[in-house]
This record gives sequence, structure tokens and C-alpha cells, in this order.
Amino acid sequence: MSGPQFAFLPDGRRLHLNHGPIDLIVEVTGSGRNAALREACVRFETLLQDIVDELDFLRRPVTEQLKCEGLVAMAMSSAAQEYFPEFVTPMAAVAGAVADEIASVIRQMPDVETAYVNNGGDVALVLINGCSLTADLGEGSSVNIRGDSPVRGLATSGWRGRSQSFGIADTVTVLATTSAKADVAATLIGNHVDLPDHPAIIRAPASDRYEDSDLGQRLVTIGVKPITKEETSRALDAGCVYCISCLQRGFILGAQLTLNGQTRIMGELQNMIIEREVKSA
Repeated sequence: MSGPQFAFLPDGRRLHLNHGPIDLIVEVTGSGRNAALREACVRFETLLQDIVDELDFLRRPVTEQLKCEGLVAMAMSSAAQEYFPEFVTPMAAVAGAVADEIASVIRQMPDVETAYVNNGGDVALVLINGCSLTADLGEGSSVNIRGDSPVRGLATSGWRGRSQSFGIADTVTVLATTSAKADVAATLIGNHVDLPDHPAIIRAPASDRYEDSDLGQRLVTIGVKPITKEETSRALDAGCVYCISCLQRGFILGAQLTLNGQTRIMGELQNMIIEREVKSA
């Protein structure tokens, strides 16, 4: 595996950071931009190794005892441990925690107005009062996040792609105070958007797809055959029930759940959505 790679994208604004499985897009505004990006690169050089050093522990289900030492590993464990005794491993927070760590370095630099660190769709934000950022949520809508909002993290999960899920949600996008918290919640809410034992849902052991999966032999969704509108609604209802519990416990601030063209908006997100004009092809 090659070492950390740093390069600006063709637009000259966004910085691409890559090291093994970590792939970040970073953008910063304000007169402190250049210094903030330099510090982000310095921190990025050792970030992957920090996770690798504690990987054995991070792949285990969370317990009441947290034994991590590194900042990123501790953030991962802390975000996942909130849900104990429910099954989850700190790896559910890895993408979000990585984004948070780079954002925290940028946040400490002077003269930064806004920044985002996008780790494959899990995003950490830096915002000062009076500034805002807009994030695309899909399904024809976006969300405006202001500096006085507590939202500093977004994350998306679903059964497709490398994200392994026990459920069938096309996407679950969560807003939270950190990207690590949003990352775990998106995973767990997505697990609950489900139709247990339904013949249209194809499942297989997680380790059959990825030998090093932290989910081991637990069954994850690998295919979803057509289901009815009523079944779609029932699966989303189950996810919303769990989402409400996350909102009530203060783990998240809002969420968008989607399946088969149906969308549910939960929590503060209902007041932050910006509807987009639907354009015909």
C-alpha cells in the first residue's frame, strides 16, 4: 500500500487526501484556508496508522468498558458505545470519526469560516456564526446548515455498496453533532428498515463478502427483489420507530430514510430541508 497522497482537484478549491481505504475531499473557506489545509495534511499522514494500531479492538462489539487510546479510536468507541447493549462495533463510526478528526484540526486554525471533510459521503463540518453550508440529501432535496446550528456531522448508510446492512433501506442520512455519531446512527437506523424473513430479501453472511468484516457470520442484505408499496411503507415505519428512539435519547438531530422512492423526514431535518425544483429530462 502506498503512503498518503495529497492533490488538489481540477477546480483548485477542493483537496483530495487518500491513504489506503481512506478517501477524503476537503474544502475550506476564509483567509486561513492555506494554513488549515497544511495542518490537515500533516494530521492525515499518521491517521490511518492510528486506526490500524487499535483495529483488533475496534472490530469487536462494544462493551461498557472502553479501552482505546488514540483520538480517532476513542471517538469511534464513544459513538458506538452509546447504543450498548445493542450489537454494534466501533467500525460503524470509522468513516465519520476520520472526517471529524481532520475537521477538528481545521477548526483549531484561525481565520477559517467554513470547511467540510467528506469521507465517502460521511461529512464533518466547520462553521462559524453567520456562515452556512448546503448539503445534498438526494431525493430532490438539500439541507441548509447554519453556523448557529448544532449540526456538525452528516452520514449516509444503506444496503448497497460496501456498507453492510441488516436492513433494506436504500439510504438513511443522519444529521448529528459529529459525523461519527451520525455514522453509527445511520447504520443502526438502516438495520431497522427491514422486513424480517421476507422472501424478497436475499441475505448472506457478512464475512462471505468481506473476509475481514467486523460483522462476522451475521446475515447482511445482498439483494432486494420487488416489494409492494405497502411493504415498503411497513419497512420504513420500522426504521422510523427506531429513529424516534435515537431522537428522544439525543443521539441524533434529524434523519431522512428512503426506500423504493418513498421518503421519511424525521426530527429537526423537517425544518431544514430546501426543496429543489424538479426538472424534466
